[in-house]
Amino acid sequence: MNAPAQILIVEDKDSLRTMLRHALERPGHTVIEARDQPEAVRLMQQSQPSLVLSDLRLPEGDGFGVLRASKEIDPDVPVIVMTAYGSIEDAVAAMKEGALDFLAKPVDPDHLMLLVSRALEQRRLATENFLMKEELAIRRGAPQLVGEDPSLRKLFASLQRAAATDTTVLIEGESGTGKELFARSLHALSPRAEAPFVAINCAAIPENLLETELFGYEKGAFTGAVARKIGKFEMAHRGTLFLDEIGEMPLPLQAKILRALEERRFERVGGTSLVQIDVRLVAATNRALKAAIAARRFREDLYFRLSVFPITVPPLRERPGDIPLLARFFVERFCRDMKKRTLSFSQGAIELLQAYRWPGNVRELQNCIERAVILAESEAIQPRHLNLSLAPPEPEPPPSPWAQIDLSGTLAEATRRVVAEVERQKIETALREADGNKGRASELLHISYKMLLVKIREHRLE
Repeated sequence: MNAPAQILIVEDKDSLRTMLRHALERPGHTVIEARDQPEAVRLMQQSQPSLVLSDLRLPEGDGFGVLRASKEIDPDVPVIVMTAYGSIEDAVAAMKEGALDFLAKPVDPDHLMLLVSRALEQRRLATENFLMKEELAIRRGAPQLVGEDPSLRKLFASLQRAAATDTTVLIEGESGTGKELFARSLHALSPRAEAPFVAINCAAIPENLLETELFGYEKGAFTGAVARKIGKFEMAHRGTLFLDEIGEMPLPLQAKILRALEERRFERVGGTSLVQIDVRLVAATNRALKAAIAARRFREDLYFRLSVFPITVPPLRERPGDIPLLARFFVERFCRDMKKRTLSFSQGAIELLQAYRWPGNVRELQNCIERAVILAESEAIQPRHLNLSLAPPEPEPPPSPWAQIDLSGTLAEATRRVVAEVERQKIETALREADGNKGRASELLHISYKMLLVKIREHRLE
């Protein structure tokens, strides 16, 4: 017999909803009820039910919408749909979209309880499997990922699905959200867990050294190359290579990365023979890569190759319920490291932690708690130990426009790129001001109509 669970019933007919509730409450289950799709979505977001039982026909929205919303909020929640005998095709379509099973009307209570029992057992096994994989990953050295927010649990589930494959993963998120921790967990959960996990921060290494760090070099490749050096790609053979801050990688090197990914081989700097590799690539960025593509600072083909399975790590401010959990986790760790008695938090300290915006995310919280553990002289951490201010930070000065321009390569290459971008922007502006009238736009630009057409084709503005 399954343990009691919380079950969401989505049904607009009061009599049927009441019958279903009584049948489900008999074994001890808790029931929450919705009459349409919007109400069901709100309850799923608030209550996180263990099972959803939804009619396909609803006065607002439908069972398909409930199913999709459920899979978006928590992909592991089983959904059973109800339908009349004449609409079995709809039930089959719902199962193709991810419903676990269907229940034909009029509802047979015994059949209902059989399906519910089966669904809850599947949910229990999935949860146990998830926890076992988490425990195994931690034993293998993966970092412990702390948090109970639904967005984070959904991220953990996505991480597990991606780990079982060799798919390239792109982890996106603000600085300090723990992107490398997620990458390490992905590796520890994967079949490559016994092989190396090799990380490199593309923003921390000078451009002229990054290629040799990644691909290595042969003896005599340049002055000072007195012996062959193995690069990160070779070090990660049969394991995982993590490229942090991939958005900072210079354009010429992006082409070589793309080629190595597609061909699974490369040449060391100064070498002529091909090196064969078997590497699973995980990349991370805190930049909007699509904006970088539009500004021609990142290759679109490399972006599509990297983002086969994109994962976005939510910032800490979007999961405030996890802040006390993380704070206590860090307190226990730092008290243990400093050989101090485990400290508690005063109510004022907890309120301040949850009210603060955490622009530096989990990394900032970790540093804050470490400082508080050092400063705390009693058994409880007080607000003054946290050294946090709720005043908004001073606005950062606007970035220099030159910081947004790719100046790599020769003077001629850099000049050509800058001139091309100025031309493209100017032509776009003129076309907007002329409401798309090319004749008027050519007059605004003081060029001939024929020249404008040439430039439009050249910059792919059509």
